[in-house]
Amino acid sequence: MQPKRARSALILLIMICLLSALITACGSASQPSASTAGVAGAPKSSSGDQEVTLVIGAYSVVKDALQNILPEFQAYWLKKTGQRVTFQESYEASGTQARAIVGGFEADVTLLAMEGDIDKLTKAKLITHEWKKSANQGMITDSIVVLGTRPGNPLGIKDWEDLMKPGVKVLYPNPKTSGGAQWDINAIYGAGLKASEAKGEKDHAFAKQYLERVHQNIESLDKSGRASMAAFEYGVGDVIVTYENELLARIGQGKKYDIVVPTNTIRIENPAAVVDKNVDKHGTREVAEAFIDYLVQDEAQKAFADAGFRPVNPEVYAAVKDRYATPAGLFDIQYLGGWKEVREKLYSKRGVWYQVLAGI
Repeated sequence: MQPKRARSALILLIMICLLSALITACGSASQPSASTAGVAGAPKSSSGDQEVTLVIGAYSVVKDALQNILPEFQAYWLKKTGQRVTFQESYEASGTQARAIVGGFEADVTLLAMEGDIDKLTKAKLITHEWKKSANQGMITDSIVVLGTRPGNPLGIKDWEDLMKPGVKVLYPNPKTSGGAQWDINAIYGAGLKASEAKGEKDHAFAKQYLERVHQNIESLDKSGRASMAAFEYGVGDVIVTYENELLARIGQGKKYDIVVPTNTIRIENPAAVVDKNVDKHGTREVAEAFIDYLVQDEAQKAFADAGFRPVNPEVYAAVKDRYATPAGLFDIQYLGGWKEVREKLYSKRGVWYQVLAGI
């Protein structure tokens, strides 16, 4: 009987050890792994930690400038706080990016092509602070709408009316997806108003016809300003309606284009803002607000200027103003009544733009 009791005791001991090991393993598996830091869906680091991740949702045209600005901000923030910043970046057409953030993309900060796209985030209660009370009313760059032609301007394009001539192939992106395209359409429509005003008074019917005559020569409606520029570089079209900064940046990279500045064109203003709901969820408000503030400081504004934008920082602009032409008939969004009126008059379901598309 003694050997049987010994075997039973041994078996019992083995079972107890196995059960103990299983409980320990299960308890260890329930603890969070350090390797999940920075992974989508994992908690972000707070401002007191040694590392923090900042998610950027931006419009496509600003990508080149940010490739220089982001490393500069990382160095600045590390020196100031001892905290390392990593960035998760997304670049899309401005309207597409705004819809993505509204739809659940958790950007901490957003840089978009126009105030109207920021308004979408405010309406969705993602941005809850008064973002226009920041420096320069929340704008980080300026530009103007210009015309780009092939080298030497072979068709002799001088102003908007030349885009209406038979056989001239015109490019601009689709305003349904692109904030840049809305600036383009606003520029053409506003130039029509200016032309009618020179003959007597603002005539919106004339401005609509002005836009229709340009649009009848459209060769391609692309998703974004960057896609439209890519199509032009591939050889599509004779003239592109685009941001001045897009052409200046490419000319700086050795591309061969001519820039034609229309007599009447619009001043473009590009905003940036902290997305309140997301920074509060991620614990990134401090670094996000610092980043937005950094975008209007000297170093960032110089980087924007090198990418073709017009700086909003007065000191930086004064140093580079000779790079830019001043159109005789330059106007801003207020000339068209402000964004609220523009959205209703031009881009609503029965607005001017959709009438032009439908040929009404």
